[in-house]
Amino acid sequence: MSTRETIIQLGDQLIRSKGFNAFSFYDISEKMKIKNASVHYHFPTKTDLGISILEAHRQKLHSLIESTSTKGPVDKLNSFLLIYTTIKSEGHVCLVGSLATDLNTVDLKIANELKTFADEILNWVTTILDEGKTSGVFSFQCSPRTKALMVITNMLAALQLSRLTNEEDFYTIRNEVIKGLKD
Repeated sequence: MSTRETIIQLGDQLIRSKGFNAFSFYDISEKMKIKNASVHYHFPTKTDLGISILEAHRQKLHSLIESTSTKGPVDKLNSFLLIYTTIKSEGHVCLVGSLATDLNTVDLKIANELKTFADEILNWVTTILDEGKTSGVFSFQCSPRTKALMVITNMLAALQLSRLTNEEDFYTIRNEVIKGLKD
């Protein structure tokens, strides 16, 4: 892994464990045992790093969408939910949830990139649910977009809340989300 990629990975971990405003390039340079100037060489500003982290997540999302494009809506939904299960197993919160709490204090470029990323997630989940509803695999009364918002917010909240309650609460919520699509 290159120095740039390692910086992105560490920045991502720090955002999801501390929040964007609670870490500095010093934290990264300490973990990597490099000089602060080396971090600045790859990312002149923290905003540049934040945007690169979001771009990396968007690329992963696009790859996931592409790799599941020929699958059915249940498999696509399970692939989406696996993102949160993986995040949970890593002991993190999701990037969108973490950065959303800092939305009013981050540079406008990051805020716009975050909104674009969130829109892409919402559009993908909406498409999955619409496909599932149209094919009769899913049954729900509201619009696919509204249901997608409910699925996404449930998973975001499950990651956060289960850190305070019980580990199993995350899996209970995830399973109820799936069950709620077949009622």
